[in-house]
Amino acid sequence: MNEGTGWAPFALGFRPFFLLAGVFSILSMAPWPMMWHGWLAVPPYYTAVDWHAHEMLFGYSAAVIAGFLLTAVRNWTGVMTWSGRKLAMLAAVWLAGRLLPCVAVAPTALVVVVDVAFLVLVAFSLVGPLWSGQNKINRVFFYLLLTMAAANLISHLQIQGVELPLGDARRVMLDLILLLIVLVAGRVLPFFTKAALPGFVPVIRQWVEIASFAMIGAIIVFELVPVLPPAAMAILWLVFGLVQGYRLSAWFDWRAFKLPVLWILHMAYVWLVLGALLTGLAKLELFAPMLALHALTAGAIGVFTLGMMARVARGHTGRNINVTRLIGVSFMLVNLAVLLRVFGPALLPDAYVLWVELSAGLWVLAFLLFAWEYLPMLLRSRVDGQPG
Repeated sequence: MNEGTGWAPFALGFRPFFLLAGVFSILSMAPWPMMWHGWLAVPPYYTAVDWHAHEMLFGYSAAVIAGFLLTAVRNWTGVMTWSGRKLAMLAAVWLAGRLLPCVAVAPTALVVVVDVAFLVLVAFSLVGPLWSGQNKINRVFFYLLLTMAAANLISHLQIQGVELPLGDARRVMLDLILLLIVLVAGRVLPFFTKAALPGFVPVIRQWVEIASFAMIGAIIVFELVPVLPPAAMAILWLVFGLVQGYRLSAWFDWRAFKLPVLWILHMAYVWLVLGALLTGLAKLELFAPMLALHALTAGAIGVFTLGMMARVARGHTGRNINVTRLIGVSFMLVNLAVLLRVFGPALLPDAYVLWVELSAGLWVLAFLLFAWEYLPMLLRSRVDGQPG
């Protein structure tokens, strides 16, 4: 099978992984309230909370990251990334990582090796293109993927009860994904906004960029090695959130709300700002930690990944990037799901269970709309006849 040709679902990285991410988001969130209540069995490898946290980070999010990078790196470097059989193999490894924990007789070592191997394989699949490209900064994605794989390994060890002098590896993975969002948003949000809104000129401040990466880097280090007192971590998160708000203000124009494909990414960054600030308040015991956590996970990560999948898939299947009204509704639903999950329990804590169930339902509905429109798109060849 030639590169960039063959069966359409494996012609380019975004196709299988956006498809898998979209479907998995539905299949993993729809039963979650029942698992949370104890009404439905969870995979025997995990507890209910472990499964939910691990699979949304190392399952859903990792799939979106793989699909995005396998597609974007080809654009950045002009060198073809894995397609065809190699890409199918990568997708199979990801799928095996989701299924093996459900098999009671699966050896623990096999579960760990297969799941951790996925991000390692994605990283090494990008070595050729990244080191062939002229922009050496892009090589950071190789090291970032390997660091995510290491976080996954540590997470599995912690799930198995291995005592390590480290913080929660799932929290580290969350922070690594936020680092990726900060990096990618810095590239695409100013560019997308300028391209879509006539006369708009984004402002890039060097000190803001340096401070952003320095602070999220420090957060990752101190989440991994938790030596700072809560007050110090609170200050770090609060300052990071304020700086991100200032960063976003330099890229934002109110006209963005006329274009769903644009406002969804701005809203994702708003959730990053809110999530960082709420996390800082949670460290000071002024806000519920679990609610702040979901502002970052469901909000920043969930909204950003849905928006990027919607945009990338349209552009790379030869379509106009502007999304349909149906997907615009999907964008509103996912934001409403986050809003209810984060602020509903804060306002009416006695209805906590109801807020969780409503949020999960809205999330599933948002991704059902995405799957309804995008699965046929991802399974068929480009409408313009080009490869990819």
